[in-house]
Amino acid sequence: MLQYLLALCQITQRTMNTASYRQFEHKLPGKQKLFQKGNGIPVHLKGGIADALLYRATMILRVDGMAYAIYQLTMTSFPKKQDWLQFILPAVTWLNSVQLTVNQ
Repeated sequence: MLQYLLALCQITQRTMNTASYRQFEHKLPGKQKLFQKGNGIPVHLKGGIADALLYRATMILRVDGMAYAIYQLTMTSFPKKQDWLQFILPAVTWLNSVQLTVNQ
């Protein structure tokens, strides 16, 4: 039983290793020709539609991120004007409570 299991493991390893090597070997010359063409397309876009979509998505996220960072920087640089009653009313009520306790 153990011999059969070891033989099965050995066969699967051989077929997987040689099959993936053969597929990689056949695709490599085509990829080399594709990337070495002098057609004026940048290397990072020569992979096709998927590369173009990834590039555009990256640029959109980069521009949006920079715009959001600038927006947040301006919002923190110029805080909103607070209502002056928010600061005076708690102080007035505290002073009244202190005076009440002193008078009693």
